[in-house]
Amino acid sequence: MQDQLTPDSLPFMKMHGLGNDFVVIDSRGRSSVTTPDLARALGDRNRGVGFDQLAEIRDGDGSDITLDFWNTDGTMAGACGNATRCVAQYIMAESGMDALTIRTARGLLSAATAADNMVSVNMGNPQLDWADIPLASDVDTQRLPIDGAPVAVGMGNPHCVFFVDDIAGVDVATRGSATEHHPLFPQSTNVEFAQVRGPDNIRMRVWERGTGITLACGSGACAVAVAANLMGLTGKSVRIEVDGGWLALDWRDDGVWMTGPTSHVFTATLEPSFLEAL
Repeated sequence: MQDQLTPDSLPFMKMHGLGNDFVVIDSRGRSSVTTPDLARALGDRNRGVGFDQLAEIRDGDGSDITLDFWNTDGTMAGACGNATRCVAQYIMAESGMDALTIRTARGLLSAATAADNMVSVNMGNPQLDWADIPLASDVDTQRLPIDGAPVAVGMGNPHCVFFVDDIAGVDVATRGSATEHHPLFPQSTNVEFAQVRGPDNIRMRVWERGTGITLACGSGACAVAVAANLMGLTGKSVRIEVDGGWLALDWRDDGVWMTGPTSHVFTATLEPSFLEAL
């Protein structure tokens, strides 16, 4: 992709994991190009390209690659599990590697090919102390003082997990947007609603901070798997059904491994007139 770059154009890729969709910019070998203005413009589904998150690939820093993540509102995201899997698949196919390391704001992550053309990524160990999630004060993280008594989990970004009896009846937009900026979360929060259907089976819907409702959320699925196990509702290995399909989660000693499908939809180039308007 770098060969296509000129001062007046910008190549990008569109990818998704279970409908959780991403614009991916490959900036290896050059300076980072993403700015809040570019992220907001590209994220506009009517006037730009549209995405749930933007991922920018940069040269590795003691790793095979580095990844930065942006939300549609122009803010940066600390972690994005499905985008990490999508980019990992792209890099492994390009290089012929079966595994690689990825530097993110979350830390150094490992990714690998899995059976049936799936991709696995280790999203690291969850952050369970209130200050690390982070929360604004020292409270019981497994029973937050919020209506519904949700669970707080950090996965490089904060998550607020509500366990519900009937997920079909949850107004995700209303409750998600109301909880995103709750004062207990100084950096705002992703909001998950989860219905446990068995010891290894969960249905989840999600409201992502800075974006809204998405069809899937990798870090959110990790947070739900951790929260469900902490509450004694499931084991450490679960399958989670999101609006876009299924993810497999396995909380091991070295972190939370997430496995699922990826899709590279197309590669294109932004028109000079689009970039000049920013």
